[in-house]
Amino acid sequence: MILSVSRRTDIPNYYSDWFYERIRQGFLYVRNPMNPHQVSRITLSPEVIDCIVFWTKNPKPMMARLGELSGYPYYFQFTLTGYGTDIEPGVPHKRKQMIPIFRELADQIGMERVIWRYDPVFFNKVYTREYHERAFEEIAGALRGYTKKCVISFVDIYAKNRKNMEALDIRELEGEELQAFAGKLAEIAHANQMEIASCAEALDLSACGILPNCCIDQTLIEKIIGCRIAAKKDSGQRAECGCIESVEVGSYHTCRNGCRYCYANISAEQVQRNALQYDPASPLLCGKLTDADKITERRMKSLRSEQISCLDFGME
Repeated sequence: MILSVSRRTDIPNYYSDWFYERIRQGFLYVRNPMNPHQVSRITLSPEVIDCIVFWTKNPKPMMARLGELSGYPYYFQFTLTGYGTDIEPGVPHKRKQMIPIFRELADQIGMERVIWRYDPVFFNKVYTREYHERAFEEIAGALRGYTKKCVISFVDIYAKNRKNMEALDIRELEGEELQAFAGKLAEIAHANQMEIASCAEALDLSACGILPNCCIDQTLIEKIIGCRIAAKKDSGQRAECGCIESVEVGSYHTCRNGCRYCYANISAEQVQRNALQYDPASPLLCGKLTDADKITERRMKSLRSEQISCLDFGME
């Protein structure tokens, strides 16, 4: 099984001590966001965890202890944008801190296992098309030789982030202007020896050299583990999402990055209340079990099927 850590919150940045303790203990609990009293017990044995996919804006807090994951294949989705603290208040300075951290992580685990995410992209009077093109070019140049892939997406409006997005006075690019913008990003990425792909976009950008992406990527996982996996498309994601099935271990309303476009937090106040319940020794992230909770063992099994030859990847 593939472990997603996490689409819902930045575990590497804020809760890595909890995750390392759960790895040591060999299990964790996850509440069902649709029915909070339903709790799943997730086994973390290397025998059933085929790969871990980390999602983060700052992996630095967990990097010194990556050796504790030696029994698990893994890779990082590392979001690094051109926004300032007006949009991403919890993220350190990009040029001074985050780009060096990205490079350090790539040096530590290998550039193929660090995917650069420049997302989500939105446009307003400050963050114009020209601004994004300049920011993307600067970051791409700084990451040349430290990643092989960049993923982009355009911001989606949900009930949870609608108020914030309206306050940002965003505008949309359409038609030829959007295609030209996407084409420019593709040109920059390719010039810096990077593949570029889109995340869960209904818009066809293939003419610009941007193909649909799989963030939980079967091809990459098979390459990392050297084994084929029998995986299905994740039916719990949007139709445009190409990810394979995974087990999500995070909790909504716990991410302290404070990004204005975030859909995973209902309010800063709720995040603060949940964060106060954080206990690295608890099987639950930012919470404790109650008498009303029902714990169910989630069926976990390896998806591995057969070994892969190096010839499968065109290697000699």
